[in-house]
Amino acid sequence: MPRILDFPGRKDRQPRVAIIHYWLVTMRGGERVLERLLKLFPQADIYTHVYDPEAVSDVIRAANVRTTFIQRMPRAIQRYKSYLPLMPFALEELDLSGYDLVISSESGPAKGVLAPPDATHICYCHSPMRYLWDHYQQYRETAGMVGRATMSTIFPGMRTWDMTSAQRLDHVFANSRFIQSRVKRAWGRASSVLHPPVPVDRYAPTNNVSGEYLWVGQMTAYKRPDIALDAFNRLGLPLLMVGDGEMLPELRRRAMPNIRFARHLDYTSLRNAYAQAQALIFTAEEDFGIVPVEANASGRPVIGFGKGGLLDTVVPDETGLYFTEQTPESLIEAVQGYQRWARHFDPMDAVRNARRFAPEVFDHGFLSKVAELRPDLPVRLPVMPDELPFPVSGGAQHVDEPALSYA
Repeated sequence: MPRILDFPGRKDRQPRVAIIHYWLVTMRGGERVLERLLKLFPQADIYTHVYDPEAVSDVIRAANVRTTFIQRMPRAIQRYKSYLPLMPFALEELDLSGYDLVISSESGPAKGVLAPPDATHICYCHSPMRYLWDHYQQYRETAGMVGRATMSTIFPGMRTWDMTSAQRLDHVFANSRFIQSRVKRAWGRASSVLHPPVPVDRYAPTNNVSGEYLWVGQMTAYKRPDIALDAFNRLGLPLLMVGDGEMLPELRRRAMPNIRFARHLDYTSLRNAYAQAQALIFTAEEDFGIVPVEANASGRPVIGFGKGGLLDTVVPDETGLYFTEQTPESLIEAVQGYQRWARHFDPMDAVRNARRFAPEVFDHGFLSKVAELRPDLPVRLPVMPDELPFPVSGGAQHVDEPALSYA
């Protein structure tokens, strides 16, 4: 990729960029976005609360990673969430003097740094902290007596800090309209939707489509794999469930012979599973959800729960179908409807839809905002992918009021 930023009259140095990421202890969607930001700004320094080099990719390990004092707390890599009340103090202790651009990657506490007055601070929000806001009651129910007491004491103040620190941002990107609505409710901030980058060119359709349906994800409660299992137990149709987690033993025990499991698939096998599936079954309410985009990029439709990020990624009656309740009965009805609708499905419609989420679209949207906010920093926009199925106007659409529902 060509160098993105060029500073006329300042050829002696590149712009200084700081990326604040909540913690680096695994590779999930937020870390994939971080990788893309590092491709746009390879000179960036990363700041994070805790860092386990063995748990992240080579791209992240190659960067200059600095940690807050949380890293020095006892067993911080394993128990980092226990130190959540200390993280606002840790962020505000960071000295970001001299940086031209500060980018916070927010899902845990990241945006609350004190950026220099002449720097621009852009927040890419995967979600406002769920344990403070939308999912507070669910976390509290499972926290135990001491945990519940701590949450009741500490979290009201953290909510105030979370909302207050959001007002210091120059701009907020939300990764979906669903998260845009959360940003408005939690922070009182308008935001732009900029979908995370998905490497859609790694996937491709095939003519070898089977009759087997596919479910992919962690076998955890909020992903609702039990809905897929119960529905297909009753339908008797073949289903492959790919993933691992605490629910897997129980799901295996209850599965009928038409359902098979794969704890792990290598990349080639997973790509083939997407392309050969009759349809992807998607039962979770996700903030964004990359799996449906990967299925569409493979030329296959999605039968998914019609809430959350799926409303941004799947076009109903064109690249998939929604079911309206997280129940086996609702999913069964959708699968039966799919069997009547399937002859109208065009795999290339799904592929074209998936290209809306290509990494180049993310790059274009993010850098366009940098250019708008900092006209003194000339930005060279990357070339967009060929045959985009929609006109491009910066890659991100600004909406003053979030769309609370979309169909």
